[in-house]
Amino acid sequence: MASSSNSSAQHTCCTYHDHLGARCEQKAGPHGLCFWHDPDADKSGDDIPKRLEQYAKDGGMLHGLALQRANLEGVNLVKPKAKTGYDLSGSDFYRANLRGAHLFNASLCKGSLMKADLTGANLHCVHLGDCNLLGVKLLKAKIDNIKVGQTLLQEKRAEQAKKRHDMEAMLDNYEQAEEIYRDLRKASELQGLFSLAGPFLQRELTMRRYQMPLFSFSRLFSKTVDLFCGYGEEPIRVVLFSLLLIIASAIFYFFFGISFAGDIVAFDHQADLLTNGIAFLECLYYSVVTFTTLGYGDFTPVGLSRGMAAIEAFTGSFTLALFVVVFVKKMTR
Repeated sequence: MASSSNSSAQHTCCTYHDHLGARCEQKAGPHGLCFWHDPDADKSGDDIPKRLEQYAKDGGMLHGLALQRANLEGVNLVKPKAKTGYDLSGSDFYRANLRGAHLFNASLCKGSLMKADLTGANLHCVHLGDCNLLGVKLLKAKIDNIKVGQTLLQEKRAEQAKKRHDMEAMLDNYEQAEEIYRDLRKASELQGLFSLAGPFLQRELTMRRYQMPLFSFSRLFSKTVDLFCGYGEEPIRVVLFSLLLIIASAIFYFFFGISFAGDIVAFDHQADLLTNGIAFLECLYYSVVTFTTLGYGDFTPVGLSRGMAAIEAFTGSFTLALFVVVFVKKMTR
């Protein structure tokens, strides 16, 4: 009798298992799943938020919840007196009403918030790695320290499609990723979170670049801007490029020579280390003067150094102007 009773109890339990093999212990419904894991269960009632809060407090399995189109307005899923929030990994909130929801420090990794309404919701410190964020509504949502991971779900899908040589799927997923980053950027800017908006802008423009023809001028130009200044978000890249150009040019002048008072300043294999070191420092000085277009006239290029000096002067004037634009953009935020 005991064995028969245990078998019957196991049979009526929810059949949902999470990715670690843990099983939901709630009573199964007509489809073999409990109310919270059954995608066909009606979750549009006004009592759903309170019921879900109680379910979470009672220790119910929160992985893989089927909450598509659920009415969860104002739901409070903040774990009291705990350093970590509720783990809602793998849960599906497709088109769910989460207006004003409190999800502080919760984890929605590998889940879906596709087209969910998070207007006014508290998403502070929420973990969203590999979560589908396409079409999510973030108006007035608190997204401080939101964690979306290094790459979006759509980016990974695009890379997989690229390996399969499925260009249509690749472009579609990159377009979706661009849209998600744009929504995140706009939401960040509206709240004055520019340190958060900057990386989202970079990723948005990177996704746009990946949609361009591989060997097109527009893609090359976009990549160049990214390398130079991170699409205007990283002034340090301009500084590093400037230092690299100055040093590279100085090495070129050191081997091909510059003129000072009629004498050639260049590497001399017969000279000692100190003499060559001083010559290199003079070439470095000339490189700085040329890059900044000061043009004191004490040193002049000779031979092939003339071409390098022209290139450095032109690039230097452009780079300095670019640095001013990028720096002012960052500081005025």
